[in-house]
Amino acid sequence: MTATKPELSVIILNYNTKELLEDCLNSVKSHMHEVPMEVIVSDNSSTDGGPEMIKKKFPWVTLIEGPNNGFSAGNNRAKPLVRGDMVLFLNPDTIVHDNVFGLTVRYLKEHPKVGAVTCKLVLPDGSMDKDVRRRFPTPWISFNRLVLGKTREYYYEYIPDTSTHEVEAIQGAFFLSWKKILDKVGWYDEGYFFDGEDVDLCYQISKLGYKLVYYPDVYITHLKGVTKGKVAKWKYKVTREQRKKLRMSGVASMERFFRKNLWKRYPVWFDYFVLLGINLFKIVRYVRVAILSSY
Repeated sequence: MTATKPELSVIILNYNTKELLEDCLNSVKSHMHEVPMEVIVSDNSSTDGGPEMIKKKFPWVTLIEGPNNGFSAGNNRAKPLVRGDMVLFLNPDTIVHDNVFGLTVRYLKEHPKVGAVTCKLVLPDGSMDKDVRRRFPTPWISFNRLVLGKTREYYYEYIPDTSTHEVEAIQGAFFLSWKKILDKVGWYDEGYFFDGEDVDLCYQISKLGYKLVYYPDVYITHLKGVTKGKVAKWKYKVTREQRKKLRMSGVASMERFFRKNLWKRYPVWFDYFVLLGINLFKIVRYVRVAILSSY
């Protein structure tokens, strides 16, 4: 909404979430005065009138149209258009509230050792979205969470969600970083189709020596699960085949993350033991998805 160079570039990836995207953009527009910014929407060939809605109601938004091959590629496609020194990846199923832009941007500027920051994400029922702060999925952490059901370590449940603190991974629904850092790590790894790409990006940023921080002094509302067909109201927007592909992509991401980032940390025999466990989990997930898709 300004001809001056923006300080912040907000990138929103959209696929058939017209109504949610409109609410998101309206909330963004209400708080654009907090930071000089630009907004880029990367649309994945939506058929629900989303692109037309953007052109009519939000002409100040830069719209990229055409097919995207997954979450990573869709966000990365905005890279050539980014003019801000900071980049915020924002989900279309979110509502931005007061001071989110202003205070998170200020926090990143005032803490040069921090490479990425997120705010608190609140679900429609008022609870916190636990995925906003996570540990890297090492074999032990993953075993405790997926097999034993112990999530205390993985979700930092021993730290109050009202406390600002360093974490290993933040969520892609609100992911604020410096463009220069994203350029160094190559933005999102397009080998991930859906799920895991945000954790991988955090891992690459941490490898450069930067910290990642959960900053709950401000918050956004996150509907969550729409793109995966998990929200009943919007389930019709996602076909059965799409839901199956998205659900299975999460397991594929586990294997990619382990092979790419953790393989050399363990003996070879243990690496293959982990891969066996991942593939067993993949079979279980496939059966569950097949059963659910039959209804």
